[in-house]
Parts: sequence; structure tokens; C-alpha cells
Amino acid sequence: MHSRFRSDRRLTTRMGITLFLLGLVYVGFVAALIVLLKSWVLVVVVAAAVLGAQYWFSDRVALFAMRGRVVEREEYPDLHGVVDRLCAIADMPKPVVAVSDMDMPNAFATGRNPDHAVVCVTTGLLRRLEPAELEGVLAHELSHVAHKDVAVITVASFLGVLAGLIVRFAFYSQLFGGGRRDQNTAVVFAAVMGVSAAVYAVSFLLIRSLSRYRELAADRAAALLTGRPSALASALTKVSGDIARIPTKDLRTAQAFNAFYFTPALGREPGVARLFSTHPSLEQRLDQLGRISAELGEAAAPGGV
Repeated sequence: MHSRFRSDRRLTTRMGITLFLLGLVYVGFVAALIVLLKSWVLVVVVAAAVLGAQYWFSDRVALFAMRGRVVEREEYPDLHGVVDRLCAIADMPKPVVAVSDMDMPNAFATGRNPDHAVVCVTTGLLRRLEPAELEGVLAHELSHVAHKDVAVITVASFLGVLAGLIVRFAFYSQLFGGGRRDQNTAVVFAAVMGVSAAVYAVSFLLIRSLSRYRELAADRAAALLTGRPSALASALTKVSGDIARIPTKDLRTAQAFNAFYFTPALGREPGVARLFSTHPSLEQRLDQLGRISAELGEAAAPGGV
């Protein structure tokens, strides 16, 4: 499937490198656990089950976690109309359309491929944005689907779950499995914990780096598809400002899914933590959209906002 979203070779290259490096890390991780735990069946079965479940059911998990539900055209005709129009322009399959009943203004896309994808917006986003702004946000999310980076980030983001689950299984197998509880057991358990921590740290850095770039790539692709980068910039400014006013306690549940959102669920701009953020700063995103607007001569174009 080749959509009319402008291809991004740098994004494709980064996704390939990230998956290759993560693959090496996790092959090494699984091999180390097999050596340490002396049970390849446990390690391989759990690893395969977690990865398979995440790949096939990530869209359902994300919708459930964010209280999203699939909506039909009769219930949200305007929303479906925008998605229909963008998919026709982009020449791509229409994803499932969902709405989350949350006041936090945001949107996300998930799914294993363009034929099995979901685009979800919150009611808070629908209440706040003008039609042109909503179109920009939805084009951004559809770009993630078309470029397949949503599938890559879905698998990559949840691979860290594998480390935690295997450690937990190892712990309980030692606790209730009737094995020897001696110094050797303690050494093995400490080694498993150390390997898992190292794997998580490397994965964390690789995924954050890819996530920041893919958000800039999606902004760029959406602006070029719609021809209205200023509308997307307006949506970014509005959504980021409104999220900053939502109490942090109300954002905590959503923060686990920051890598998937249009803008991160943060109460304020991070300081040093920006280096580990899932998204580039608002200033970076607006600067890029400003350059695209100048290139397109949008200010002089009819209908510019």
C-alpha cells in the first residue's frame, strides 16, 4: 500500500535501525535469561506470547486503557467526514474511527498495519478545535498509519513489558517452584534483574529517539498533505496550552500512552526530562511548520488560516 503521504526515507531508516538494535538487544536478553534460568521453554514461550499479543491486540488494549469506543457515522458524521476526505486525498484505507470520553484534548492512532488501524480522538479535542485544526490533527495521525511507524512504535514501546514479565515469572518460579534457595539462587536472581534493567535502559533511549523524530515526520507529512501547516500549528498551540491547565493528577493515567499521543499528557514543559521525552518540544514543532508554511506560500494562498 502506497499512500499519497510524502515518503520519508529518514523515518524509514530510523525505524529499521531502531528495530534492528532492539532485536539485537532482546535476542541477547532472551539468550542471557536462558543461560541464567536454565529454562529456555519458559523464556521463549513468554517472550513469544507477549510479543504476539501486543502485535495483534495493541489497538484493543489502547482503546480500553483510554476509554475509547468505536463510533459509527450516524453518531459522529462530521468526524467521519473529515477522516473520509483525508483518506481519499491520501489514497489509503479508512481506519476504524473511535472517540474517548475524556476532557484532555488529544488524539492517537494504533494498529498493526494500515488495514487494521484505529484513529481515536477525545471529546475534549472535538470541543476545542475548529474544523481546519481537527483536519490537521487527523492528518497527523493518519500519517503515522500510512508510514507504518505506529506499528513499529507499538511493538517497540511494549517490548519493555517483556523484561518485567520474565523477571516476575522467574521470581515466582523460584519462590514457589520448590527449587534450591541458596546463594546460587540469589546470584541468578540478581543477574536477571541486572540484565533486565540494562535492556530496559537501552530500549527506553532507542524508543524515545525514534518517537521524537516520528512526531516531526508526521507534522511535516500532515502539513504537506493538507496544504495548511498553520492550521496544524494552531491546533498544536491550543491543545498544548489546554493540556498544561489540566491537573497533573488527571493526566497520570494518560501519561503511560504518551508515545502514541498527538501531544504528550504533561502538565508543564519538562526541563532536563525533555531529553527523554516522547515528543519534540512545542517550539521545534512550530518552527518546522513555520518553515513549511513559508515554503508553500500559505499566507498568500486562498483559505489560509
